[in-house]
Amino acid sequence: MALGEFDRIDRFFAPLSRGAPGALGLTDDAALLPVAAVGSVWVVTVDALVEGVHFLQDDPPDLVARKAIRVNLSDLAAMGAAPYGYTLALALPSDMKEPESWLDGFARGLRLDQETYGIHLLGGDSVSTPGPVTLSVTAFGTVPPDRALRRSRACPGDDLWVSGTIGDSAFGLRVLTSEDGPLVDTGEAFLADRYRLPQPRVTLGPALVGIASAALDVSDGLVQDAGHIARRSGVAVRIEWARVPLSGPVARRIAATPALRLDALTGGDDYELLFTAPVENRSRVVEAASAAGETVTRIGRIEAGKGVDVLDPDGCVVEGLARGGWSHF
Repeated sequence: MALGEFDRIDRFFAPLSRGAPGALGLTDDAALLPVAAVGSVWVVTVDALVEGVHFLQDDPPDLVARKAIRVNLSDLAAMGAAPYGYTLALALPSDMKEPESWLDGFARGLRLDQETYGIHLLGGDSVSTPGPVTLSVTAFGTVPPDRALRRSRACPGDDLWVSGTIGDSAFGLRVLTSEDGPLVDTGEAFLADRYRLPQPRVTLGPALVGIASAALDVSDGLVQDAGHIARRSGVAVRIEWARVPLSGPVARRIAATPALRLDALTGGDDYELLFTAPVENRSRVVEAASAAGETVTRIGRIEAGKGVDVLDPDGCVVEGLARGGWSHF
């Protein structure tokens, strides 16, 4: 006999709350969160993932769980916040085959990332749906008052930086949805992993507090997310294509088919940090990234004006970027 709602909670999710202050073992209607530590404020973010939109139907459930956590931790990192815990709302199809097996893998993924990032499940909800698997995570973090990194504080003259490499996830999705059969080389496996398992820069984000002037994470595409900084700060963003950091697998694909650079610039799900900082803070940015164990690359500048331009090595504007990135609507 299939497990009921509360049996599922007791079996798969209550163990994930153990040790979390105020979670109450998931036995009550809500959690009792302590007031943020003295000298800190709460940072709260929520992201929903839908099967067929944010992950593939045959993605392993443990990786689905870890992606759900990590995209939220990336939002916290973009605000300079240290992660604290999360809640989860999960809707599974009413006709799902072997739901307990799927839940077992899903809970295993949650547990692994809880251990990785030092967080706990604080509460949530579990329901059935006639549609695809849908889940929503709300994550909580803390940051010193008035120190959170914002999108709205970039200034003309600032440098534009990005962590890691860009375009991996977009190309990973291409690999996973192609009809070429199983993955055949390590480059394909690397790209697929980047799509399925983001790497939130949870150490770098807090390290940039007091150094960066504005920040966000690259979830909808480099160009589109740069546009959010431009719009909120009332500035123009100039990105130098030659400086955009690419992994080996992506660089090789673009070298073979140059038009694919548009996919790298507009593809989503990278979950790298895109941030600005005054020119005089260049050495501090590099030192903070090194201490956090991350790589960062200076890819452009902030100017007076509006909008986003990507410049080729000759200084000409790259055309074809009307679609700056992912949009749900």
